[in-house]
Amino acid sequence: MILFDRLLGLFSHDMGIDLGTCNTLVYLRGKGVVVAEPSVVAVWKGTNEVINNGQAVGLYAKRMVGRTPGNIVAVRPLKDGVISDLALAEALLRYFINKVHNNHSWSRPRVIISYPNGITEVEKKAITISAMRAGARKVYLVPEPLAAAVGVGMQTHEPTGNMIVNIGGGTTEVAIISMSGMVDATSLRIAGDELDGAIVGYVKRQHNLIISDVAAERIKIEIGSAFALDEELKIDLTGRDQAKGLPRSIVLHSEEIREAIKEPVAQIVNAVLNTLEAAPPDLAGDIYTKGIFLAGGGALLRGLDRLITQETKGIPVHITEDPLRAVVRGTGWFLDNLNTIGPAFESSEED
Repeated sequence: MILFDRLLGLFSHDMGIDLGTCNTLVYLRGKGVVVAEPSVVAVWKGTNEVINNGQAVGLYAKRMVGRTPGNIVAVRPLKDGVISDLALAEALLRYFINKVHNNHSWSRPRVIISYPNGITEVEKKAITISAMRAGARKVYLVPEPLAAAVGVGMQTHEPTGNMIVNIGGGTTEVAIISMSGMVDATSLRIAGDELDGAIVGYVKRQHNLIISDVAAERIKIEIGSAFALDEELKIDLTGRDQAKGLPRSIVLHSEEIREAIKEPVAQIVNAVLNTLEAAPPDLAGDIYTKGIFLAGGGALLRGLDRLITQETKGIPVHITEDPLRAVVRGTGWFLDNLNTIGPAFESSEED
């Protein structure tokens, strides 16, 4: 059986996966990032049965959100970076493994998956189990901050301090890295989803208007900011009147959204400050010189870099190129170097 699995592995594409709360990205050796789709699965209500013969996953499922009959539900298998439904996480991973192998049932790839640094051993095990059941031959788990740091091009193997802040959909990871290890790290289950929820709540309280999380995300992307803008923005928004139950339109301004997300943004900034305070003096000096690097979708929030620079009393903050793909690029680096570093991160192997 072991020999048979290894033979199948010869015909499989090893994969690096950024398994995110909102989006899943897949890296293939020699090809780069080949898949970037929402981490959403559409199921029949009250079951774990994925509709359309298991194919209602990713973009297909995301398009169903808010537009499906009552007997179909679009579900995220992960919450705050952690698997909340093992069966659906397995379906999600199987979909992506099959997709890059053109649905060949014999594919048995080695898979590297990033994980939030703050999760428990039980939660790590859930990731491993889901990947193995989905068709992986071996599973390697890499801490998300380390993958992000490598993905943005930091020289993490050198004896100098590097600071990465990766803001995803479910978690914010703040870490100081030196000599290929994390000297100190903070994992905060406050990130993009929390900002969206704050916008939904604000619009409901201040305008008596009910909007979806999808609408809140669009507002955040189009006019959201963490710092005063040189030219403030506005957006037309339609929702359901809380009292009358009928559609109603309003105009929202960026100053309002900044107020709406003020609290979760402050918690993210405090996580950065607390991690900096815990840094050894020499590494703190390195960070002051080189700056702090932002990755993940949250790095695109307007003015967040300026706010962190202000609160850290002048430390430069850099938004990495293509921050949404920083983590998956990092898993790709580990994938490319798997033969030399793999044993340090290997999580499981099927007997």
